[in-house]
Amino acid sequence: MHRKVKNYALVICLFVFLFVVLGGGLHLNPGGALLAAATGTPLVIYAFHRGLKRASGPEVRADSTRNEVAYVSSKTDKSG
Repeated sequence: MHRKVKNYALVICLFVFLFVVLGGGLHLNPGGALLAAATGTPLVIYAFHRGLKRASGPEVRADSTRNEVAYVSSKTDKSG
């Protein structure tokens, strides 16, 4: 329960942050700032989660260097 409340609070803080920064930085009227914050918040959350998955993803395995070495050092050259 505590984690869910924390996540909702972080989303609200991100929304307010984007509302103020985008609205003030781009000199938008309040409706435009609201629209920008409402569409930017899910986009930032998605990008953040995608970045975390990429950083801790299963792409890098412990045996990948061994496979590269075996591939590079294999004798497949028949020019000799």
